[in-house]
Amino acid sequence: MSNSRIPGFYRLSTKERFEIVTKGCDLTENEINFLSGEYPLSMELADSMIENVIGQIGIPVGVATNFKINGKDIFIPMATEEPSVVAAASNAAKAAYELGGFYTSMSGTIMRGQIQVLNIADPYAARAKIFEHKEEILNYCNEKDPTLVSLGGGAKDLEIHIIPTTNQIMLVIHLIVDTKDAMGANAVNTMAEAVTPTIETITGGKVVLRIISNLADRRLVRARAVFSSEALGGKEIVENIVSAFEFADFDPYRAATHNKGIMNGISAVVLATGNDTRAVEAGAHAYASISGHYKSLTKWEINADGNLSGTIELPMAVGIVGGATKTHPVAQAALKIMKVSSAEELAGCIAAAGLAQNAAALRALSAEGIQRGHMSLHARNLAVMAGANKSDIDRIVAQAVKEKDLRYDRILEITQSIQRGE
Repeated sequence: MSNSRIPGFYRLSTKERFEIVTKGCDLTENEINFLSGEYPLSMELADSMIENVIGQIGIPVGVATNFKINGKDIFIPMATEEPSVVAAASNAAKAAYELGGFYTSMSGTIMRGQIQVLNIADPYAARAKIFEHKEEILNYCNEKDPTLVSLGGGAKDLEIHIIPTTNQIMLVIHLIVDTKDAMGANAVNTMAEAVTPTIETITGGKVVLRIISNLADRRLVRARAVFSSEALGGKEIVENIVSAFEFADFDPYRAATHNKGIMNGISAVVLATGNDTRAVEAGAHAYASISGHYKSLTKWEINADGNLSGTIELPMAVGIVGGATKTHPVAQAALKIMKVSSAEELAGCIAAAGLAQNAAALRALSAEGIQRGHMSLHARNLAVMAGANKSDIDRIVAQAVKEKDLRYDRILEITQSIQRGE
């Protein structure tokens, strides 16, 4: 795929879109059938993924276009039930495309495993003892995952924190683990549990919790882009966007919705690729609060040319090996469509989607309001609810938009009128 700029992509049939996006992706027949919806996920496979399976729910997978990331055109698969998310990301990416698109970087693939030690009379002495046995502890952890170590990953360091709570003083050991192309929860948790008896022997305390932290502050992804002022609607719109960002950065009530919009884009790509949406969202919101004040995950400025300059920085614990990324055929197809070969590349694509989503939301809020575009797309769902034939949906939506009346009861009236031949 050489160009993600495809004018009128949304007007194409689902089959035409599918063929454009998947051309040259080397999808297997199984991946093609699952991604296209020809095959449902088998109950056997579903039962192997979670417990007590009785069924499954399908989530539409769309593709955001117009993304150029680090000089490479990329289609971005997005799994979401919310109308306007895919279209908004695509439109914002188009405003950045001619100005170079998105540029990304990653701080590394380091995750933390926390080991909580209680009942220690002298925690500072215990802290010193742990550091004295540092190499022993790291070596023991790495014996539990020789494959990860052979790839250059594994346990690399320790941090030790003394936390005074209301009732006691806790010693909390952080295993610093490079998980490479895996999200890393299984590897980190296995190491933390395995080293527990050693920690108890060294400290004389009792280990209770031993688990990964989803505040992956040493696995930060960053993305930046410049969005054309002209494409966004002009100088006033750009100024309004910056003002809207400042509102979110200082007011937590606004920031919650502002960051939710960012996660509309991020979580959709995380889900499409079989990664853990809850882990990524928890990390993102914790990072937004790390200063002690819940703030925007993005920053928006006006550059010297009068264009909108945006950046995003947040933890991004995602992988391309292990878990559902390997067991779910649609996740495998999504990774092939993106043509990513590392967890760092995937994280960059996800961050770019979040930045684009935020640009689109702020642009809508700063101009015609969020409801106009959102409700126009939602009207399609209402037309389906009203029993519209597929061939009539566009006509129904166009009439409702023309009347500026997108209530379900009006769409039902229009649908029934068309069905009566009026």
